[in-house]
Amino acid sequence: MYCVRNITDDLYYVGGNDHRLALFENIFPIPDGVSYNSYLLMDEKTVLVDTADWSIARELLRNVDQVLDGRDLDYLIVNHMEPDHGASIELLINKYPNLQIISTEKSFMIMRQFGFNIDGRIIEVDEGDTMNFGKHTLAFVKAPMVHWPEVMMTFDTTDGVLFSADAFGSFKANDGKLFNDEVNFDRDWLDEARRYYTNIVGKYGPFVQDVLKKAATLDIKYICPLHGLVWRNDFGYFIDKYDKWSRYEPEEEGVMIVYASMYGNTEFAAQALATKLCEKGMSNVVVHDVSNTDVSVLISDAFKYSHIVLASVTYNLGVYPKMKDFIEDMRALNLQNRTVSLMENGSWAPQAAEKMEEFLDDNLKLIDVRTEQVSIASSLSESKESDMDSLVDGIIESMEKIREEKEKTLEQNK
Repeated sequence: MYCVRNITDDLYYVGGNDHRLALFENIFPIPDGVSYNSYLLMDEKTVLVDTADWSIARELLRNVDQVLDGRDLDYLIVNHMEPDHGASIELLINKYPNLQIISTEKSFMIMRQFGFNIDGRIIEVDEGDTMNFGKHTLAFVKAPMVHWPEVMMTFDTTDGVLFSADAFGSFKANDGKLFNDEVNFDRDWLDEARRYYTNIVGKYGPFVQDVLKKAATLDIKYICPLHGLVWRNDFGYFIDKYDKWSRYEPEEEGVMIVYASMYGNTEFAAQALATKLCEKGMSNVVVHDVSNTDVSVLISDAFKYSHIVLASVTYNLGVYPKMKDFIEDMRALNLQNRTVSLMENGSWAPQAAEKMEEFLDDNLKLIDVRTEQVSIASSLSESKESDMDSLVDGIIESMEKIREEKEKTLEQNK
């Protein structure tokens, strides 16, 4: 028994899953695991597309051996050299002495930096190059900064298979499932796909847009990423998500409230705000405690929702450290095109809102910071209800204005 599945008659999935790793890249929690995808093409020549992390190297080699069934491995295509995909290259070199490696100039540079002995094995390819392996002809497409500079994608022109490197991937182990239509993706996978994209690739939206334009020219029948599920239908659904995320367009009209609270008073104010929003008819609201919600989840939801409320206690005459870290991550991942409202709390010198607004204005692009703010002294009181109502009304009015502008743009484009 082996963990191998057919994608097409000639193409096999030979990757595997990791449920032992707690933190992807030693930073992102993956409670549902992660898959490392590798694909083996059986033609007149045998071609392995990408390898895998050390954690499943033994499983990878067993799966490859089983599919080869005594044949030699002729070629290895390396689309992406990050260690979670390239770590097993050296094992394959040692196991298959005739193996030739197909990749980009920058990828070979990185292999040498990792100390891999690749002399005499190199086949360097560039944008638009093709290679024939018998029945199948593969074309190579450069995809720099999605999300490393050496990245390429490979397209099987015979069967319409796009090997998409880290694009169109997801956190979450496959656990026997392989194809997008074997799961309820919207319910069970979308959040992890968004969290993966926004935190791993999110900063590089313009480069993703370039790749999407290239992909639009290809007759794609399968998308084979390096993490997550293989797509064989409903491409428009997932490509639309990538298009929105990479243009920093909100996925949904809604409000994410993120609060920083030391003793519960700012939390109470955040919950009061959520209640008022729902009473006004905006019930697409999520509330996160910045101190116990992983920042990768916060970033994912920041990409998802159109409006963000930052509610922070004042700390050392500044912004609460956990909130400051989150806002810094928003800057690092290039979040833009959002409407932000601010709340602050402080027993003797509330200043968090002013500091947050200053940071947002100086460091984030196309962020509309609303003028309506709520400043609380220690705890929320009835005297602040009008300010809270103004904040809610400002968010609702902003949503209406954005909808009107979109409708106007659609009319103009007809």
